[in-house]
Amino acid sequence: MLDIILKKRHGKELTKEEINFWVKGYAAGHIPDYQVSALLMAIYFQGMTSSETADLTLAMAYSGDVVDLSSIPGVKVDKHSTGGVGDTTTLVVAPLVAACGVPVAKMSGRGLGHTGGTIDKLESIPGYNPFQSTQDFIRIVKDIGISLVGQTGDLVPADKMIYALRDVTGTVEQKSLIASSIMSKKIAAGADAIVLDVKTGSGAFMESVEDAFSLAEEMVNVGNLVGRRTTALVTDMSQPLGMAVGNALEVKEAIEILKGERTGALRDVSLILGAYMLYTAGRCSNIEQGKDMIQDALYSGKGADKLKELIHAQGGDQRVVDDPSLLPLADNVIAIKAEQDGYIYSIDARSVGEAAHLLGAGRSSKEDMIDHRVGIVLHKRTGETVRMGEPLADFYVTREELLDKAIDTFKRAVVIRQEPPEPKPLVYGVVTSEGVERYY
Repeated sequence: MLDIILKKRHGKELTKEEINFWVKGYAAGHIPDYQVSALLMAIYFQGMTSSETADLTLAMAYSGDVVDLSSIPGVKVDKHSTGGVGDTTTLVVAPLVAACGVPVAKMSGRGLGHTGGTIDKLESIPGYNPFQSTQDFIRIVKDIGISLVGQTGDLVPADKMIYALRDVTGTVEQKSLIASSIMSKKIAAGADAIVLDVKTGSGAFMESVEDAFSLAEEMVNVGNLVGRRTTALVTDMSQPLGMAVGNALEVKEAIEILKGERTGALRDVSLILGAYMLYTAGRCSNIEQGKDMIQDALYSGKGADKLKELIHAQGGDQRVVDDPSLLPLADNVIAIKAEQDGYIYSIDARSVGEAAHLLGAGRSSKEDMIDHRVGIVLHKRTGETVRMGEPLADFYVTREELLDKAIDTFKRAVVIRQEPPEPKPLVYGVVTSEGVERYY
């Protein structure tokens, strides 16, 4: 192991055999933390080539269980978001894509910190069971074309161990390590094709647009090197994507979009992601055709019907689609009002996420319980005018003692000025195996 550390310290490329040796050795407990820590710091300063990143991705992907989806006909497409606030795209786009005939077999995670997790949102649907056996997961996809579950089995144990070490050694922000961590999970979960939603802005992991494009390119390169057709979109997360932040509230918003009752940024990004999922899966010959197919699934109601099928198949009460009042929502709703006239200059996504977290919508550690009933519904978006006394947001509250700190955090998030801000694009661009296309 010392030879591998020294080789990377001197900026040389590690072989596939060397990468497999240290990943397997560390996962098996044969290589100590301090040696892997030294290697991670060497990687942080010296970087990794595309080949090294691909080899690390595969080594981590195959360090534990790998889900075999080959018995499901067709190209299985997966979507991954790098995380954000009010980012409910999975609940909108997965039923739409499935309604277009592309199987969606998706494993999702829980939320941590200011970002929400798809599994937490699904668990706010009465009866919905996100934890299915692998056999049932595959059976449901074969039956209805879609299943959304939590990660089961022992997927990517090496990645979990390496991530925990990166977290305490100052090596989290190295893009090859980020790319291999994300892509290893997607490969272990059985995806044939992958569409990535790389967020940028205050509520995202990659705050600068250039860093987001750099990470997107890295992940697309890795995906294509390991035989997975991969596309990445770079999208804005400077303000919350949807108007709702909180578990049941976000499910309600997703349902309203699928029923054609709500427009806005969340819907628009979901439609674009859906078009790229269809295209990446080979279901359409170009993006414009993909957009038409996704819009048809939305306007015809097929997407909402598919969500009903999904909820029913996984033990949930499908009546929530027709009657969202069946979702668990806090009875105590408190309006937060503007204290001056002007334009909404900015709404800091991270701070809004933290305010919802303070109300009980999120967790600080994996063991924390969350309250599905609480959260925030925004009434304004960046660039809109506001009058003093007009509601900026509604807080859904179950514990009044949590309110003051959450309100203070939210008020710091919203900046009102006398001049409007420069508008930001919703989608900054797309990265494919053919290259980078920027929209700004």
